[in-house]
Amino acid sequence: MEQADLDVVAWVHIARDRMLAVRSRGRDLLYLPGGKREPGEDDWSALSREVREELALELDRGSFRELGVVRAAAHDQPDFAHVRMACFTAGYAGDMAAAGEVDEYRYVGPRERDLLAPAARAAFDLAVARGLLG
Repeated sequence: MEQADLDVVAWVHIARDRMLAVRSRGRDLLYLPGGKREPGEDDWSALSREVREELALELDRGSFRELGVVRAAAHDQPDFAHVRMACFTAGYAGDMAAAGEVDEYRYVGPRERDLLAPAARAAFDLAVARGLLG
């Protein structure tokens, strides 16, 4: 029986030619801020809630834009073979802080790409292809 994709949303934030990533409690690789939608949530609602929970930031609705969708092997998700990740950019307000299930956040450049989970690597490559990263 074929497994369904894990369907998630992610915030792609670039600063000083590096991409923001987070490490969730107990995880070995870095992920993008974001996660699964709650029942009835659209992409904006899900992503703004997840970023608020993980980084204590408020995303800016007016600058919210879809960057693209990536699909990659699922990491640390035994019920899913692949992740389908809708990636978005947006400005934000607030002071960034690791919160909720997030133990740390950091900015990742090309030399640290191997620290990213497969879907985050695909998003990194998408950001490069779209001209957001060098």
